Amino acid sequence: MDGLVLYIANKNYSSWSFRPWIALKAAGIAFEEVLIPFNDDASNPKFREISPTGKVPVLHHGSLQVWESLSIIEYVAELYPDAGIWPYDPADRAMARSISMEMLSGFRALRNACPMNMRREKRRIETGADVMADVARIIEIWRTMRQRSGGPFLFGAFSAADAMYAPVVNRLDVYDFDLDEETLTYMKAVQSHPAWVEWKAAALQESWIVPADEA
Repeated sequence: MDGLVLYIANKNYSSWSFRPWIALKAAGIAFEEVLIPFNDDASNPKFREISPTGKVPVLHHGSLQVWESLSIIEYVAELYPDAGIWPYDPADRAMARSISMEMLSGFRALRNACPMNMRREKRRIETGADVMADVARIIEIWRTMRQRSGGPFLFGAFSAADAMYAPVVNRLDVYDFDLDEETLTYMKAVQSHPAWVEWKAAALQESWIVPADEA
């Protein structure tokens, strides 16, 4: 099989692209990155040429296409079982997958109200009770996992679970939510990771503007 090729969209906005990208990068997995930017409506007809869903991210491995962020992470974790993409302990791995699935299927109020935006000037917006309920649950997850593991990340070392929540770190930061010191400590650990720093530096160089994601 040929090497891994990960198709993504704008680094400034594409939270679902960010998740597998940072998971693979943090684990030291070699892959080729191909960026296809969004149009003004956060879509692009070119996505149809490389993805069966017409969306990104999508991973190509030879003739195989793997889509959806968590599926991409799982596939690469199976290719590289010693890379530490998931925690090695079975109980930790089960919990990491549980909270990753919770991210995948939930927190829609926060995601809809506060799009990921690496370039955004830090300022608050008015948010409803549904958004605040999402934030409270996320903070609870982070606190519980880090108290159990001892940190600095959710399961000690950076893992796929941290990758799944990485865009939320951006959201809670740039939308200036009122956060406790323990939550800020975790966020600073994620934001200091070399993979995060690399992604953000590239995002800040992008000139594309997607009005729908400028909350």
